[in-house]
Amino acid sequence: MALLAKWREIAYNENLKPEQLQNVWAVYFQKEKAIYEELLKNPDEVVKGTVKELADKYNVDVITMTGFLDGINDSLVEANPIEEMDVDTPVNLGFDKQLLYKNMVAADAEWLFNLPAWDEIFDEETKKALYKEQKSSTTIVKEAKVYPNDPCPCGSGKKYKKCCGKK
Repeated sequence: MALLAKWREIAYNENLKPEQLQNVWAVYFQKEKAIYEELLKNPDEVVKGTVKELADKYNVDVITMTGFLDGINDSLVEANPIEEMDVDTPVNLGFDKQLLYKNMVAADAEWLFNLPAWDEIFDEETKKALYKEQKSSTTIVKEAKVYPNDPCPCGSGKKYKKCCGKK
């Protein structure tokens, strides 16, 4: 079984009670946070190695590293082959800083996008701008409906039905 399938079997196990699954994620999030704290110390370094080597480097098991690689993959400059990874697959952690920050915001991972290490990478204004950009990118804005007797939005002063609303 591929590593990713094993990770997902553990992380999304429907046979576990909700509190057990919550515990699995709580433990994972602590390990994930520790890895990000290390990575963000030197954000321009592209960390490379096999899945096993990176698991050893960050003091986690291979399955936890697989979950981490699954989570960070969308933020990488060069994506890893996560679907078919095994312990000897070479992977990299070369992430796009802005994309990673926005993806953490999108995931509502406050414990990650509020890490103190981000203060060394982005100033407060940049962090706020990235946060706002990410949140607004997922906000759906419905345009106001124009009814026949409303003033025409083109600014002619005519009713919509007598101007741009003519068929």
